[in-house]
Amino acid sequence: MTRFHFSPLPRALALLLFAGAVHAAQTPLQGGTLVYLEQQAHTNLYPPAGGFYPNGGILNQITDKLTWQNPETLQVEPWIAESWSTNADKTEYTFKIRPGVTFSDGTPLDANAVAKNFDTYGLGNKAQRLPVSEVINNYQRSEVIDPLTVKFIFKKPSPGFLQGTATIGSGLVSLSTLARSFDQLGDARHIIGSGPFVVSDEKLGREVDLTVRKDYRWGPKNLQQQGRANLDAIKVIVTPEDSVRIGALLAGQADFIRQVQAYDEKQAKEQHFPIYAAPTRGVNDSISFRPDNPLVSDLRVRQALLHATDARQVVETLFSSNYPPATSVIAASAAGYVNLADKLKYDPQQAKKLLDEAGWKPGADGIRQKEGQRLALTVYESLPQPQNKEVLQLVAQQWRQAGVALTVQAGDAGSKTLNNLDPLKTPLTVSEVGRADPDVVKSMFHPSNRDALLQKGGSSDKVKNFRDDKLNTLLVDISAEVNPEKRLKLTGDAQRYLLDNAYVIPIFEEPQVFAGSPRLKGIAFEAVGRPSFYSAWLAKE
Repeated sequence: MTRFHFSPLPRALALLLFAGAVHAAQTPLQGGTLVYLEQQAHTNLYPPAGGFYPNGGILNQITDKLTWQNPETLQVEPWIAESWSTNADKTEYTFKIRPGVTFSDGTPLDANAVAKNFDTYGLGNKAQRLPVSEVINNYQRSEVIDPLTVKFIFKKPSPGFLQGTATIGSGLVSLSTLARSFDQLGDARHIIGSGPFVVSDEKLGREVDLTVRKDYRWGPKNLQQQGRANLDAIKVIVTPEDSVRIGALLAGQADFIRQVQAYDEKQAKEQHFPIYAAPTRGVNDSISFRPDNPLVSDLRVRQALLHATDARQVVETLFSSNYPPATSVIAASAAGYVNLADKLKYDPQQAKKLLDEAGWKPGADGIRQKEGQRLALTVYESLPQPQNKEVLQLVAQQWRQAGVALTVQAGDAGSKTLNNLDPLKTPLTVSEVGRADPDVVKSMFHPSNRDALLQKGGSSDKVKNFRDDKLNTLLVDISAEVNPEKRLKLTGDAQRYLLDNAYVIPIFEEPQVFAGSPRLKGIAFEAVGRPSFYSAWLAKE
């Protein structure tokens, strides 16, 4: 992209800069094009792939959901579904669809379309390589009762399904979109939704242009904004360089940017550009182990590395107060959170003691050895996570004090995808996922979902031995427990189990940090931090 020409801007000390999701009430103006700078290009816009924030940032503008999760109360409220009911054991859900809703190709968003969407998301489609959604558990089938009524039937209780219908992974798309293969859905022009904006053009990997849908009139019922969106258009421009994004915003060449680094927050605030730190309410920014790798198969080694990690130093060195140090596997704002800070104490002497007990002795270069093998580990930088390379490099310095070598590989390395599925090559991975429901823990760690631990029978064919059925049973129980209090207790049990087995090292609670122009009003965020431009508008300069 050649539009912006800025030299890198000076880094500033990180400060807490929080602005509310919606500016003080003014009369919105209609019209204008919002320029939105995104750190990364989207990958695939099949809605269940919307967890990747660049994907979700587009899907959130062009698709609607059955329900809307209020980001303030986290209550599930009406949207495309006017009302719903469920049986006592949460194996059947019936939704009444709002009349008159259409996709942007003119086809009806009726009970049949909703049924086809969730049959695809709940069961997948192997012929078209469309995977099952991680937010839908125990799905069996749909049943169209009448043109505006659809019932969903589950093999086992699915208490998280209602909230799942409000997530980015459940965006509703036309039947023509569902007929395409997964590979075709990387092209934004192939996604036909019912949302307030439509894709009008795309330069693959560089830019996506969205245009207002003038006949839109079915936003969430409880929103003040109704009818068409205020903006005429949104131009999403991929801008990888942090200094270019913040420079363009401050120079008035952009209206909104994602992934504001902590060191840039101060200068934005000083020039009266509001910072928005939207919580993701899910699994914290963490390092997860692959126990099938013999170097980390010993619980004592994993425990040692957990206690060799000083999360507070990471936050104080690299971040602002928008990034609280982790006190559990999930964020303090997440459903079912339990404070387990006592299990995460930085204790370098305990780390060394555990490594000694595990038979790893310091070598001539200070790196521990056992039976002629060095305790040298590899991890790939995760590009979506803020300053992840710097985080991992600081962790590597901390681990070096305990006699463990950690090599940080480039996040854009061509070998990353395959090597990250091979525990012998990559014994560690960066993990984080947002969702305002207890099922988020299952999404991250169960082998049928994101499979962060790489278990046998999961996403990797390289795993030979490791599988923790006790953990998996606990995760499945969370997804199927109907009693709300018991479900939250199980979520706490899962957090304790993950830390007692040192499967994961939580580091900090990850927000999505944005900055906007002072003239941008009405910007809002869904429950886990993706922007919504439906109510946004641009004031006169």
